[in-house]
Amino acid sequence: MATLTKQTVIRAGLAPSYVSMNAGGDEFANNNVEFIHAKCTGGSPIIITIVTSKTVDGLAIADRTVTVPVNEDRMIGPFDKSIYNDANGSVQLAYSDPDGGTIAIIAPGSSS
Repeated sequence: MATLTKQTVIRAGLAPSYVSMNAGGDEFANNNVEFIHAKCTGGSPIIITIVTSKTVDGLAIADRTVTVPVNEDRMIGPFDKSIYNDANGSVQLAYSDPDGGTIAIIAPGSSS
C-alpha cells in the first residue's frame, strides 16, 4: 500500500502529477476537502473501493464504489472524515484491477 501525496490547486494553475494505482491499494490523509482524480487507460474498467471503517448502531457502513470506464476518468470526493477516515486519519482505497489506472489526490487552495 502506498501513501498518496495531496496536491493543492493554486491560482496560477496546477498541472497534477499522476501515479500508478497500487495492486495492494493506496491511502491518503483526509481533511474533508480532498478528492480523487482517477484515470483508466487499461483494457478493462477499474472499480475503486473507498473503504469505510465506521459503524452505526453496530452496523457497518457500506464501502463506496466508483467505476472508472476504459479511456475515461472520474473525480470523486470529498470524503467526510467521520465516515471515511481510519484510525490514522487516512482514507483507504482498493482497486479491482489497477493495470492502466493512474490517480492523483487534489485539494483546493487557500481562499486568501
